Amino acid sequence: MNQVVAIPSDPTGAAGKVNLLDFDRQGLRDFFTQIGEKPYRAEQVMKWIYHHLEDDFGKMTDVGKALRAKLEATCYVGPPKTLFEKAAQDGTHKWLLGMDGGSAVEAVYIPEPTRGTLCVSSQIGCGLNCQFCSTATQGFNRNLSTAEVIGQMWVAAKYLGNVTHQNRRITNVVMMGMGEPLLNFDNVVKAMSLMRDDLGFGLASKRVTLSTAGLVPMIDKLSESIDVSLAVSLHAANDELRTELVPLNKRYPIAELMAACQRWLARRARTSITFEYTLMKGVNDQPEHARQLIKLMRRMPTCKVNLIPFNPFPGTRFERSGADDIRAFQTQLLNAGVLTMLRRTRGDDIDAACGQLKGQVLDRTRRQAEFRKRLEGGVAHAS
Repeated sequence: MNQVVAIPSDPTGAAGKVNLLDFDRQGLRDFFTQIGEKPYRAEQVMKWIYHHLEDDFGKMTDVGKALRAKLEATCYVGPPKTLFEKAAQDGTHKWLLGMDGGSAVEAVYIPEPTRGTLCVSSQIGCGLNCQFCSTATQGFNRNLSTAEVIGQMWVAAKYLGNVTHQNRRITNVVMMGMGEPLLNFDNVVKAMSLMRDDLGFGLASKRVTLSTAGLVPMIDKLSESIDVSLAVSLHAANDELRTELVPLNKRYPIAELMAACQRWLARRARTSITFEYTLMKGVNDQPEHARQLIKLMRRMPTCKVNLIPFNPFPGTRFERSGADDIRAFQTQLLNAGVLTMLRRTRGDDIDAACGQLKGQVLDRTRRQAEFRKRLEGGVAHAS
């Protein structure tokens, strides 16, 4: 995202009112009780918000006039404001969405013949500093609220529902956008609950996926909190290399991470985890790296590996692996009996591919300044 857009400090323009997108079903029932209304009224309003994508209380015709007036005076349905949107040649669509405080995040919709996947952000920026990720260069500002997380899906669903002559809808959601979702645990879990709730967006558990860099205690907590799918950003199968690429590995090394994954599989009779592996030229794409990954995956025979060709961004020192090396790596895994998928790069012409999301982050970590300093000093180079 090269275009800089002016963002108001309060994009919703509803300061002082309660945003109903901040509540899951139980939270909304509790809120209605607190304002002196019957709890079932919350479910009526949920249907309007999520099934009809209605943000005007006046149009909620089966809700009494007195309650509609009360809601109008004290509440609002406030998804993020769309500041900029762009479609890629392959049909991928990206939104830049304004957040309170002057920052923005990106969300991406990826259409395919049998499904439509929405990639959702959980934080403004990211604090984990994975070396091959464009988001990491933006630094970190704050966690998103529940309303800001589920609001991304609301905006996308509203847009897709209004697109004429195209049968496009959201069938899958992946928490793989900006940020580490497990560092914003409560808000993300509430948002995923709304994605799954029949009165929300009604997605099946296997169609909502959370991707983590490997926060071991939070993986355990997630497995006890909500039934969704899990993806783990692995990217290397030995600790030395993974710590270089994913600094969080120093705190939670691979052995601890894999033990947490095995506990995840044991709970609720889960059958699979997706391990994401971004292929970078000369870094982690050699036959010995594949052998290390095969050895690791033998402990997880029901799981699969998702190979992701690296998506370059300005200033990165990494390069995408060559097509022959990618095919050879995949073949080596498949021949060893490891279920391996190769992710097709989508939306890279609008910087919407995996690892390219940036948004506009008012950085609190000085990482933007450090990254610019490295560029100016010639330490990094454009690939």
